Amino acid sequence: MATTSFSQSNEFEIWKNGIPNSINNRDYQEIYENEIGKISKVTNPTLTVFIPENPNGTSVIICPGGGYAYLSIDKEGYKPAQWFNSLGITAFVLKYRLPSDDIMENKSVGPLQDAQESVRLIRRNASKWNLNPDKIGIIGFSAGGHLAVTLSTQYDEKTYQAQDTTSAKPNFSMLIYPVISMTDEIVHKGSRNKLLGKNSSSELNDKYSPEKHVTTQTPPAFLVHALDDGGVSFENSMVYLAALKKHNVPAEMHIYESGGHGFGLGNKGTSQFWTEACLKWLQLSKIIN
Repeated sequence: MATTSFSQSNEFEIWKNGIPNSINNRDYQEIYENEIGKISKVTNPTLTVFIPENPNGTSVIICPGGGYAYLSIDKEGYKPAQWFNSLGITAFVLKYRLPSDDIMENKSVGPLQDAQESVRLIRRNASKWNLNPDKIGIIGFSAGGHLAVTLSTQYDEKTYQAQDTTSAKPNFSMLIYPVISMTDEIVHKGSRNKLLGKNSSSELNDKYSPEKHVTTQTPPAFLVHALDDGGVSFENSMVYLAALKKHNVPAEMHIYESGGHGFGLGNKGTSQFWTEACLKWLQLSKIIN
């Protein structure tokens, strides 16, 4: 596993007493493509914790993207974790189950179950990692952004029998070129087809369109998108920002002229500066000092 001089990493399973909503399938084997840093066919979700040398008590769960078909685990997982470590933030890279009828009774809820339990697990064990249980955030890239924002708006949805009353609510969210809406107008069809199926009902589409479920209790958000994103329209970020504003939830959005889709920590376009803006937001929001 990738490490740096300022971090140490350790991977562990999320579910200790059986994975909910799971179908045993011996023929379904996880695949890691090392050359391109992608993982697919995840059956056993894990968290990989990256601990900085000088942790400040803030932590973040990282949800890599990949259209709910694979996880871009290096570019949108391990590398961002190392960047967060440089800020003193403890980072947890979430290797979540990808929706599949081959291994799940209800594929649409599987990723959310993993995200909810990840927050609960970290909050239960906050003292173990010297973390503040009230400063647990989530960041998602592309379809991982959809998972992060679904958790942010459905953290109290009962998707499995939790072992205790520990809250699954993240305290803040960061959404980087996120898939948001599942409605026809601006949907990323590949993500919707994988998560909900090709013939999903309007009711199911609405259920997994987080902009329709924002309340005054939704966590504050930082959003990033590029105008020239040819994969996921920037309007996804716009509709979520509008919903947050309507409910007086603190939010900040940066729309860059160039960057395309999938730029990770940045590229040679203007999107390369989003991490600087994010750092300022974290500081001014008093998430970190």
